[in-house]
Amino acid sequence: MKILEKSRIKDKKDIERISREIKILKKVRHPNVIQLYEIIETESELFLIMEYCQNGELFDYIVSHQRLHEKAAVRMYQQLIAGIEYIHKSGICHRDLKPENLLLDFDKTLKIVDFGLSNMYTAGSSEQLKTACGSPCYAAPEMIAGKKYLGLKSDIWSSGVVLYAMVCGFLPFEDPKTSNLYKKILAGDYKIPKFLSQDCAHFISKILNTEPDKRYGIAEIRGHPWFKQ
Repeated sequence: MKILEKSRIKDKKDIERISREIKILKKVRHPNVIQLYEIIETESELFLIMEYCQNGELFDYIVSHQRLHEKAAVRMYQQLIAGIEYIHKSGICHRDLKPENLLLDFDKTLKIVDFGLSNMYTAGSSEQLKTACGSPCYAAPEMIAGKKYLGLKSDIWSSGVVLYAMVCGFLPFEDPKTSNLYKKILAGDYKIPKFLSQDCAHFISKILNTEPDKRYGIAEIRGHPWFKQ
């Protein structure tokens, strides 16, 4: 249940963000996207009643396991890609994919949540977005560079950072100084640990490609041997 206090929603941007999130949640129906059941409004509050994910955030799940076996990670990543493909076919770009915004339900099915920073565009078009948003560690280089970007390719980049975090137990790009962090992301400067399988390392390198045109799309992801196992 997400409880929003009306007295705290003063800012025009907050109102826009909440109404956009509600509009998106009303529209989506997919096993890997959180389901909104009901909206209850009182004089002072808004209650969004959503499906319950008892295994909590993927973030905490990774931390408690230190890192995930590749077999467990690929199952979750397949679900993340299914969710991403679905929202983009529905004309939605998430823009803030990270383990804190991915929940696990009772049988560890992954659910994409928190559409507060999402944007809607014409599904199937090559329409480009220009607002940089989301969490810096997961943001695509073209977004950080302030260029126009394709929503699907930027969400795929973030999914690659999530995958890296799952199989490695830490993030590919980290620096206490934001400017240094941005430099690393723009240069694609990260290390592949030796414990990863060759297939997994190759797969990650194709997703964390700083050039959106050369970065894997959904079809290439689905065709990769590591993803298909």
